[in-house]
Amino acid sequence: MRTQQPALKTPARIPSDALQRVWVALGRVSQGVQCEVETALKEAGFPELSWYTVLWELERAGTPTRPKDLAVPLFILPYQLSRLVDRMEKSGLVKRIACKEDKRGHLLELTAKGLALRKAMWAVYAPAMDEALKRINDSEALELARLLNKLGGIEHVDCSDKA
Repeated sequence: MRTQQPALKTPARIPSDALQRVWVALGRVSQGVQCEVETALKEAGFPELSWYTVLWELERAGTPTRPKDLAVPLFILPYQLSRLVDRMEKSGLVKRIACKEDKRGHLLELTAKGLALRKAMWAVYAPAMDEALKRINDSEALELARLLNKLGGIEHVDCSDKA
């Protein structure tokens, strides 16, 4: 017996050629740049880029943070984050702390070992990022960041405008 496939819907609006091109470029460039950085970290014997990002986000937060607040900047699903945090906790890089407001929940805290690893990784990450982005200058980079923030609906504050 053959099942009938659902009818495909025609999109209400097809993106313009320009928007389709930017979509493809975003995917290719993002993947390419991340691959260059990942390769440099791996060659230096460091863990993957997602570990760095967790450590960086916890350092930036400055206080214990709920895992769900890390999922957005990491662009990963909660179950993936949970597995990643398990491995990082086992390595002594982060520590789980019971959440007083939610007995089922927990917070994550950066350990001294985690901070040291984040700093060591940056020594490899920074030059790899610089190399991967060398095709544009600083003013182009700032304009690209402005456009990407606009695309993402992220408020961008230009500190140079403040007196």
